[in-house]
Amino acid sequence: MIQFERFTLENGLRVIFHKDITTPLAVVNTLYDVGARDEDENKTGFAHLFEHLMFGGSVNIPDFDAPLQNAGGESNAFTSNDITNYYDVIPAQNIETALWLESDRMLSLAFTDKSLETQRSVVMEEFKQRYLNQPYGDVWLELRPLAYEVHPYKWATIGKELKHIEDATMEDVKSFFHKHYCPSNAILCIAGNFELETIKTHTEKWFGNIPSGIKPARLLPQEPKQTSKKEKTIERNVPSDAFYFAFKMPERKSIEYYVVDVLSDALGRDKSSRLYTKIQKEQKLVTEINAYISGSLDNGLLVIEGKLSEGKTFEEVELAIWDVLEEIKSKQLSNEELHRLKNKIRTAKEFQEQGLLNRTMNLCYFELLGDANGINEEAILYEKIQAEHIQAVANEILQENNCTLLKVKAI
Repeated sequence: MIQFERFTLENGLRVIFHKDITTPLAVVNTLYDVGARDEDENKTGFAHLFEHLMFGGSVNIPDFDAPLQNAGGESNAFTSNDITNYYDVIPAQNIETALWLESDRMLSLAFTDKSLETQRSVVMEEFKQRYLNQPYGDVWLELRPLAYEVHPYKWATIGKELKHIEDATMEDVKSFFHKHYCPSNAILCIAGNFELETIKTHTEKWFGNIPSGIKPARLLPQEPKQTSKKEKTIERNVPSDAFYFAFKMPERKSIEYYVVDVLSDALGRDKSSRLYTKIQKEQKLVTEINAYISGSLDNGLLVIEGKLSEGKTFEEVELAIWDVLEEIKSKQLSNEELHRLKNKIRTAKEFQEQGLLNRTMNLCYFELLGDANGINEEAILYEKIQAEHIQAVANEILQENNCTLLKVKAI
């Protein structure tokens, strides 16, 4: 059980405090409720651009990293289609350095031509290196718009195209910042060996005077129900042919989300999974295969991906995959298999939560979902899942008319 306290400042900033007496370190984690899904379709990649811009200095502090490093700390961030998350790990006695830095960039990020041009160049180079210039790098740039018709999940976090970042103006950047990076749209979690009153005093001191801003309304287009299979083949200079089956799945707050998570593990988590055993080990149709879920807040994807063995065809592999899917739809998992899957999930979660940083990030994330205590309730939800639930959900989503298939043909 992960213990925590929470309170809200007058400006709307939600604060979670997690006490850990075993560590000399402190973690300051700031989650902003903004991701790639909140972008204009003609101006994508901004949430990710801000992941970089937020380290470009503020009006008062020209270099974010230097004071933190001088205090023995380190920081980083990540962006997804749903959230942007910044974190600092620092010796507990220097926690106010981290709070000073985080509050200052929330209040007065520096919008300089130099910072914008520097970070724009970094992001454009990342786009080229990670997505355009490496094997299979552009798969999600192709798969997302194939799977989604109207929902903003149809573009990747890096952005829809390079030109959107290239053309980003100072006015565009300022507008995006003032809309999303404010106390009313953020969740702050502080963890370490402190007293609650100390944390209340610190957060009021550093964040209390920041204007609340207005939490933006999120009115996203609803993705229509898929009614037929979508398929596309692209040719790329890659080592071997590859395939990506994507099935639409329930949203993150749905109980079925957890069922699909277990289903994906049964299909392709490791070498004891159905797809590995049948298709790679027994039939030797592929050199690798796995299944996973996208973890999206809105309707995400269950993905089966793999690479073909030399001399094997897409048709052979597709038939074999559907055989495995039909089997899991027609026959319930045994108690033994279900128990093994649950044990692996529970072990992985427990291992993850040993780290103070992971606990801090997850408390923010569950608070975004509606209640930070969800971090303690998730294990119960997994434990309640029965074989009949998995079979029912498998029959609901593992249908050809809910399938998007991207094939990457080696040239």
